[in-house]
Amino acid sequence: MRKTYITRMPDKAGAFLIASRIISGCGGNIVRVNYNKALDTHTLFIEVSAAAGQHAQIEEKLSACGYLAGGESDKRILMIVLTLPDHPGAVTPVLEILDRHQVNISYISSQENGTPCQHFKMGLFIENPREITQLIEEISRICEIHIPHYEVTDRLLDGTVFYITFANTMRGILSLSQEQTNAVLIHANSLMQLLDEQQKSPLQTFDYIRRFAKFVQDRKGAAFRPSVYPVELEEGCRLLVIEPPCGSNLYVLEEGDALLFVDCGFACYRDEMLALFHRHFPRFSEMEKIAFITHADVDHAGLLSLFDAVYMSRSCYENFCAEQAGAPNFRERNPLHAPYCALSKIISGYKPPDLSRCMVIGTKEDGTPLSRIGSHRFGRWQFDFFEGNGGHVKGETVIVSRELQLLFTGDIYVNIKGFSKEQQEFNRLAPFLMTGVDSNPDEARNCRELLLEKYPGFLLCPGHGAVRRNAPDA
Repeated sequence: MRKTYITRMPDKAGAFLIASRIISGCGGNIVRVNYNKALDTHTLFIEVSAAAGQHAQIEEKLSACGYLAGGESDKRILMIVLTLPDHPGAVTPVLEILDRHQVNISYISSQENGTPCQHFKMGLFIENPREITQLIEEISRICEIHIPHYEVTDRLLDGTVFYITFANTMRGILSLSQEQTNAVLIHANSLMQLLDEQQKSPLQTFDYIRRFAKFVQDRKGAAFRPSVYPVELEEGCRLLVIEPPCGSNLYVLEEGDALLFVDCGFACYRDEMLALFHRHFPRFSEMEKIAFITHADVDHAGLLSLFDAVYMSRSCYENFCAEQAGAPNFRERNPLHAPYCALSKIISGYKPPDLSRCMVIGTKEDGTPLSRIGSHRFGRWQFDFFEGNGGHVKGETVIVSRELQLLFTGDIYVNIKGFSKEQQEFNRLAPFLMTGVDSNPDEARNCRELLLEKYPGFLLCPGHGAVRRNAPDA
């Protein structure tokens, strides 16, 4: 089993050697290391492959030498602004106070401004919050002190508290437990390491993760305002289209006492979606509810627990089996997509579905761009399932009703021109964090072109964006 240790080491030669000897001495194998001095001179991420008993020994020995980060939630940065006379040595008494309290300075800035005073801005790394009151009191005895509201910027990025500040920001946005906070920190670091190799800014990476989490959370409750509209298909039949600001589209057909859903969005909007379903289908609680899914990405499969049965490809089923067993799903087996996928699960509150409700339609057995794997009837209509070659993700499925002229494409086709402003904003984040949303872009493009050619006149129901008729010249 693999485990990532967030270690804090002294900034001196031989520090990592000690950790390496501890890990190898316990039988562990280091499979990933990341250290970025520009972000933090002390924090080192070490991913280790070892048996459970060996991990217990490693943790004990790293803790014994003071390398394991403990009680990080109590550590914080305190930004202060000091007004000091503009003459040599004026800041020395303040530095002496900080030295006496063993408080490190993570950031300092000052510049003369043509007045008799200078303003010193300092970032203080406080390891014991109980010292703050006494520290402020002592400094205030010798100079004017102001504590401004301070947000993370590229200047703070150079401080030793960057990771702690980021983790606590994410904890505040998402109300995370300590375990979840540590997981976010580990996956964010992995993502930063991947993007750093592409010369992308570490600050931008962490900012995008924060924006992703805040975007999702800021649209809960009364702020959840999806676009909802019906599309008339034939006499007595209409398709209800639901386009959330983020997460996949949802499509609903009603027939007698049953409802059919295609895809179901993010898990974190469960309460909001249930309220919407009850508004549009007053007998929702009593009705039979089944779902088809186009693929197993978390933004399409978050609400599967609401349905009595969920129909899918064999590959999607195997994806969920892996998650239930605690193994990486198909998306997470792609190193470029794994950190984003793991973060998405935490941010959206995703849980894998109950396998007893998952029904396999069929298995792809050839290499054609779209292979028919089976069909399922809902009411009067037959729906045919076609599986692609994994251009977007393994298990991707197109669902077709010839009778209703419906084509559910999942993310093989996304109607970018039909995005709302909110959808445009959100969908700028994922491609950056995933370094591209398709597992095999060429395969995805071939499959998309085949769909548009094969089903002229059908109503295109994309994974994201507004529905549209598939006109031959579109």
